[in-house]
Amino acid sequence: MSTLLEEPETDSAVRASAAQQLRTTMAALRLSFTWWGVRKTLSAQQKSQAAEAFGAEGDFLSAGKKLIDTSNPRYKAVTAVRGRAVQLWKALSLPYPEPGIRLIKHGNLALIDVQLTSLKDELREAVVGLEEHFSQLKAAAQRRLGELYNEADYPAALSGLFDMQWDFPSVEPPDYLRRLSPQMYEAEARRVAARFDEAVMLAETAFTEELAKLVERLAERLSGQTDGKPKTFRDSTVSNLTEFFERFRALNVRSNEQLDELVDQAQQVVRGVEPQQLRDSLSLRQQVAGELQNVQNSLDTLLVDRPRRAILRRPR
Repeated sequence: MSTLLEEPETDSAVRASAAQQLRTTMAALRLSFTWWGVRKTLSAQQKSQAAEAFGAEGDFLSAGKKLIDTSNPRYKAVTAVRGRAVQLWKALSLPYPEPGIRLIKHGNLALIDVQLTSLKDELREAVVGLEEHFSQLKAAAQRRLGELYNEADYPAALSGLFDMQWDFPSVEPPDYLRRLSPQMYEAEARRVAARFDEAVMLAETAFTEELAKLVERLAERLSGQTDGKPKTFRDSTVSNLTEFFERFRALNVRSNEQLDELVDQAQQVVRGVEPQQLRDSLSLRQQVAGELQNVQNSLDTLLVDRPRRAILRRPR
């Protein structure tokens, strides 16, 4: 077996230690949703009719319709709860190389369970509010869709069509496999170890890309001009960086010394600096912008030069 694009031995050892830390201090958390689809593909006959207007063939046309107005406040209230749930899930966890699963610290399990339960209750209430106005939304859709409206596209009730679920699946090799086939167990153990190695690199990449985006955004607003005047910026352009530093400190597994140093450097640049100070002082604005630009350049280099995970080739 041969490997390509392997990391230096020292980096590999550091990441192996970080991967083991993830395995011993974090649990897998899976978040999923049940969601009524508000878009529907047109029937073959409807597509053919639409294609005729353009002299096209129905088989080469993709077309759909929106069943309700998704800009309606009642529907937006429902989707907002889902957005907050996903945001919470991501804020308290690290990525894992399986769809729908992230890693969360053992100490945060009770916290996120309580918060997700509260959001589930909010979702239920929002769906009740949407249900109360559902007949009005359908009537509006009938006016807008014309002949494309079909009563059969709509459920009799929305109860059970919007929901969120979460669980804590095991990502470790099952013990029974050790008894049944030690060889298969060892193979599964290697696969799991590789997954956690990849999880470390996914976390590094996510942190690096997020910091680069935040630094670039603030540096651009501080150094740029519009009509000869300094660009305006929101307080959140600064506070988002502060929130990043807190999350990085809470979730970082110390697997990349360069990244740690750049986070510290960026934090020192904005430490104690209030948004209004940057608006009032041109010299402070230029100083912070210049120092952030240096951090941004280093982050860009780190993103380009970061080690790529080993690619294993199976023996032929």
